[in-house]
Amino acid sequence: MSSLPSMSLSPLDGRYAAAVAPLADYLSEAGLNRARVEVEVEWIITLTDRGLFGSSPLTDEQKASLRELYEGFGADEIGWLAEKEAVTRHDVKAIEYLVRDRLSSLGLDAIAELTHFACTSEDINSTSYALTVQRAVVNVWLPKLHAVIDALSALAEEHRDAVMLSRTHGQPATPSTMGKELAVFAWRLQRVAGQIAGGEYLAKFSGATGTWSAHLAAEPDVDWPALTREFIEGLGLGFNVLTTQIESHDWQVELYDRVRHAGGILHNLATDIWTYIAMGFFAQIPVAGATGSSTMPHKINPIRFENAEANLEMSGGLLSTLASTLVTSRMQRDLTDSTTQRNIGVAFGHSLLALDNLQRGLKEISLSRDVLLADLDANWEVLAEAIQTVVRAEIVAGRSQITDPYALLKDLTRGRRVGAPELAEFVNGLDIGDAAKQRLLALTPATYAGLADSLVDELR
Repeated sequence: MSSLPSMSLSPLDGRYAAAVAPLADYLSEAGLNRARVEVEVEWIITLTDRGLFGSSPLTDEQKASLRELYEGFGADEIGWLAEKEAVTRHDVKAIEYLVRDRLSSLGLDAIAELTHFACTSEDINSTSYALTVQRAVVNVWLPKLHAVIDALSALAEEHRDAVMLSRTHGQPATPSTMGKELAVFAWRLQRVAGQIAGGEYLAKFSGATGTWSAHLAAEPDVDWPALTREFIEGLGLGFNVLTTQIESHDWQVELYDRVRHAGGILHNLATDIWTYIAMGFFAQIPVAGATGSSTMPHKINPIRFENAEANLEMSGGLLSTLASTLVTSRMQRDLTDSTTQRNIGVAFGHSLLALDNLQRGLKEISLSRDVLLADLDANWEVLAEAIQTVVRAEIVAGRSQITDPYALLKDLTRGRRVGAPELAEFVNGLDIGDAAKQRLLALTPATYAGLADSLVDELR
């Protein structure tokens, strides 16, 4: 058997590449290296702007030319770094050499030694990961999550008055509306999205063991903690002042746990919609040219929700591993975080793919209101709750002598199907006031949904 040409091992880089491509700008190896170059370049500009070690501030033209190294980062730089790393066997050192090469081409050899000045690799990496993860979440992942929330909210509004039989423990229960049930998911996701949007992205820039030792050895009269804080915050990040060699990754643990939490809610949504489709509550809108089954032509399989379910499980597992691994580091440094963080993009990729499928899937379903009404009409016994509650109120008001309304309704309805005529006969025979009796006689499963319709307004 012949060998295949070079192929992607991950489906995120093959079958699903188009759906997750926006993440690659940030969370790929190239995206990380571009951010590393950005950090190295901006650190040089920060040092020269202050004239440290006899340097002079760069002109605007020189700054623009130097910044072009990361702003125009592309195939040439990627190839250059690959060749250099094959020699250095160190990714951040290759970045340093690339920046030095650009300085030389710009005639700025005099400040070449300010490249990676007083930095340990983790200063560059922690800053670069914070930048790339922040940008991926803010520019790609959160907008897609909000798109799903918006789709849910629109469906909740559309179906706010569509009364449906609830299922608690899988059994017929007090009716709700489809709109309110979808609003519950939108509400939950809005809350977690807010937590994620308000999260921190932290970096450290304090040298080999977080003590600014080399900085002070080079220039003891500079307030290095203040300078590096200003540098990191100028990049739009939070500054972690108290660290070992590494930034402690606690912000990452918090973020991944919250993203995993959102994924759990989305997984719940996917399985519920799948179940509603199986029950006939939702019909799937046929997509022209699509095949549901290779042998059963009639089928439209709920693949969007099944795909989302599986990818959320993949993402959740990876995010859990990231959080549990990154929270610890032996003494001042070990390298377990290095290889682990290279999978951040994979975790977000599976999550983004799930979000994409959910967004599409929610646009490919149509509510079957006739099925909802038929289901309600077949389960009049759910009104037992209303009847026994009204009887209790009548007892308290002194308009009934019934002693155990719950037991009375339990004997009538538990494990039995009771239709409209049986319930009407039962209500007519109750020892309650006329007004209460008329309210109960007017009640149907389709009108017993409480405030479900108006609760959708909470999403506004």
